[in-house]
Amino acid sequence: MRHVLLLLMLCGYSATAWAYPLDGADMTGISRLEGYRLAQQGRVAGNLLSPGAQLATAQVVLNAGGASEALLSMPDPYLGRKLVDLLGADARGYGISLLDLSDPAHPRYAEYQGGQLRNPGSVGKLVVALALFQALADLYPDDTAARERVLRSTMVVADALIRSDHHKVPFWLPEQMRLQKRRLAEGDEANLWSYLDWMLSASSNAAASMVIEQVMLLRRFGRSYPVSRSLQQAYFSQTPKKELSRDLLAALQQPVADNGLDPGQLRQGGFFSHEGKRRVPGTGSICSARELMHYMLLLEQGRLVDRWSSLQLKRLLYMTERRIRYAAAPALADAAVYFKSGSFYKCRDEAGFVCKKYQGNALNLMNSVAIIEYPAGAPRLHYLVAITSNVLKKNSAIDHRELATRIHGLLQSLHGVTR
Repeated sequence: MRHVLLLLMLCGYSATAWAYPLDGADMTGISRLEGYRLAQQGRVAGNLLSPGAQLATAQVVLNAGGASEALLSMPDPYLGRKLVDLLGADARGYGISLLDLSDPAHPRYAEYQGGQLRNPGSVGKLVVALALFQALADLYPDDTAARERVLRSTMVVADALIRSDHHKVPFWLPEQMRLQKRRLAEGDEANLWSYLDWMLSASSNAAASMVIEQVMLLRRFGRSYPVSRSLQQAYFSQTPKKELSRDLLAALQQPVADNGLDPGQLRQGGFFSHEGKRRVPGTGSICSARELMHYMLLLEQGRLVDRWSSLQLKRLLYMTERRIRYAAAPALADAAVYFKSGSFYKCRDEAGFVCKKYQGNALNLMNSVAIIEYPAGAPRLHYLVAITSNVLKKNSAIDHRELATRIHGLLQSLHGVTR
């Protein structure tokens, strides 16, 4: 085959990672949480969770210790050398940032090629989540109950903007007492909180496109949101494309700048679906390990939008199912892991080379962000990691998992922590 084979993999193909504490179904209306909770009791079929995945909602808290943003401009040389040693011969293919908060009085930061820009893949969905919480806060600055009401009560119906996506999402079928995992289809209805959960936990591109649509509608219609189906359709069908593009870019990029992040280092340029990109053109997407770290530090400080929004984001990133990529490291089984990843790889013809998932020979991007609290519930280690990589022909999912083991071992040795 002579042509270039393009394979775009945005976090989650044939491997998904669900989030949010399992006792949150009543508060959020995310119905699949009830199915997962019952699975832990052996009442329905489902995976048993690792020890680190069983925190209750109230146990997920924000904690930045004594860390400040100034740390990100003052890397620790010793810790930086240790990081480079862990990367080994493939170091030049990585950008990595590590913030150790294990000793709250003496936080330490290190990075290697932290400012290198790469395509974020599904990690860009963190920007979409930020945009949604910012839009809610702009409308209801002093009323978190109103924001919760919008997230829980607004019913979103999947439309043509979801086309097309291979990611599967979980549906809880209470009348059948079982969970079903399938692709989102046009006409699927769930509340806004569920679509947000599907976007981050299952990394559904279809769900992400629906969340972006809702952010644009929130900004256009304000406190009149949610609006009728006919008004939604009129907005997207009758507004000139140039105006829609301006609305889209403002919706996704203004919150980044408003929260003190650098749009030149962290940007989601548009929809995640082909149909969304066709109807509402956007721009390119970029990220760096350092600015992803900045995002997570602001989250732990309660400064992404505000403390309520930061806490909701952290809960949405809490992993409560089978762990993948960086988060799949066995060393993290007892840790609470707050995680997002994304990949993008390309293959081209090469004698003797067989294209495989996450092993591109033309491009092989893998990005991981994680907050680790070890052990869950009473952490002795607390650290944040952001990684971007482009190491050709190697399984990047396995490489990130193995790197997670090495980084965890480094933190254990630095703090004298054993199992």
